[in-house]
Amino acid sequence: MIKTVIIQVNPQAPEEAAIEQAARLIQNGDVVAFPTETVYGLGANAFSSNAVDKIFNAKGRPAHDPLIVHIAGIQDLDKVAVKIPDFVFRLGEKFWPGPLTLVLPKTEKIPMNVTASLDTVAVRIPNHPVALALIRASQTPVAAPSANKFSGVSPTSAQHVLQDLKGRIPLILDGGSTTIGVESTVLNCTTWPPQILR
Repeated sequence: MIKTVIIQVNPQAPEEAAIEQAARLIQNGDVVAFPTETVYGLGANAFSSNAVDKIFNAKGRPAHDPLIVHIAGIQDLDKVAVKIPDFVFRLGEKFWPGPLTLVLPKTEKIPMNVTASLDTVAVRIPNHPVALALIRASQTPVAAPSANKFSGVSPTSAQHVLQDLKGRIPLILDGGSTTIGVESTVLNCTTWPPQILR
């Protein structure tokens, strides 16, 4: 049984010490729950298959269900995706940061358990100061589904995360309630015209 710690952070200006503590966990291959504008996410280093396994184990999530990779800026898109069409950058400039996830061909650096063995990766930039600060401090893209047991109700507060994942994860960053409360729209950008998947 893991001891689950909750650290309260200012949702608009998260405290550096708390972010650094969470980032160290991610850099060391562990998982952290954190707020986004949609729901709370359960994040791990997107380049580490072992770290990503901890997401699946904590959630009880089946391996055939791919994860969304979160980046801190559009300049980081080529770290996770290849063959990126021009229209994707126009979409990103208009809707990122925000609740839009784009599906693109993945780089070889993204492990197969992130994408459920698909050759595509789902990417977004979250519109939340805590999430962005954590991704930047972790210095890696962060794979993160919702921070709840698989098929449960998506968590919109740290207490929701604690109810589901207490004893399963080491840290929850409590940035208060999320503003949107439903998951992002997912757009497949590997077809023309792009296709809405969710």
